Amino acid sequence: MKKFEGFQKGVDLGGWLSQGSYDKAHLDSFITEGDFARIAGWGCDHVRLPIDYNIFETDEGTPIDDGFELVDRALTWCEKHNLNMLIDVHKVYGYSFYSGDGEDGFFDSDELQKRYYKWWERLAERYGKFPERVAFELLNEVNDKELSGRWNSIAKQAVKLIRPLAPKTKIVLGSYWNNSVDALADLDMPYDENIVYNFHCYDPFMFTHQGAGWVDEMPADLRLDYPGDINEYRLKAKETGLTRIQDYLDVPDSGFDASYFEKRFIGAVKLCEERNVALYCGEYGVIDRADPTQILAWYKDINSAFVKFGIGRAAWNYKEIDFGLSADRMLPVIDELVKYL
Repeated sequence: MKKFEGFQKGVDLGGWLSQGSYDKAHLDSFITEGDFARIAGWGCDHVRLPIDYNIFETDEGTPIDDGFELVDRALTWCEKHNLNMLIDVHKVYGYSFYSGDGEDGFFDSDELQKRYYKWWERLAERYGKFPERVAFELLNEVNDKELSGRWNSIAKQAVKLIRPLAPKTKIVLGSYWNNSVDALADLDMPYDENIVYNFHCYDPFMFTHQGAGWVDEMPADLRLDYPGDINEYRLKAKETGLTRIQDYLDVPDSGFDASYFEKRFIGAVKLCEERNVALYCGEYGVIDRADPTQILAWYKDINSAFVKFGIGRAAWNYKEIDFGLSADRMLPVIDELVKYL
């Protein structure tokens, strides 16, 4: 399978230019050059940089220079510490993966889509001159399967408009069900040789999101071990109603291990081989409610599959927002864990 060169081992910088405060004080201080140095010291080759429209344009769509200047700053730090950068459009006017953001209408509005294309043209004009250092991710996590056709059409148009400004830049593209590995086959054939297919992996979900308050039906006090007992997973799924996410009936009685992830990814690997595209996992990680030693065990298993298949990836998340790898609670395991990013 083709490799996403330069983007094999990374971390996400969520909570900075996305999913955080848009106040200047936060934007200027949440992530610093020292964080880029630390990430490079972990042996990473890139960062995935989620960005929200809110710091790049007004509600009316007028560009705000401050947002671009923050990305410029991140790129400067990347260059200094020999890191590449994936610019991930995480929220657009009219759409967010998280319904609580209150964004709506993007997939049904030509005007909002035109606004999205203009934003990408601005990004491509500014960063398309760095194809060896910077890659683009068109949109984070389309939720519903019914949006698949519309998303394919929007993505194709976005690539078409980006290419004159960034002909060699790698463009990363995910599918519905929040970038599910099971939905990649419904993406259109790649537009050109510089397309990369993207998925996110938080399996087993009841472990990686145990106690997550933003997940419907998720009990705040739910705790499960990894690898744990598969029968307990099945029982809790039924008790909580989380079977809508994953019923674990396809997991062997032996439970979770490295081979579980290999089986989850093999279909996508074969698809990418057939279509001659690289494969990338833009998010994977474990919530801070889990025990750090079990988080380490999970990272070891999923990393084994990534390495076996040559899948590039970025761990969610470097700092805070419930998944922070740099938190003090991770100190007992972090030196070992970063070997398995």
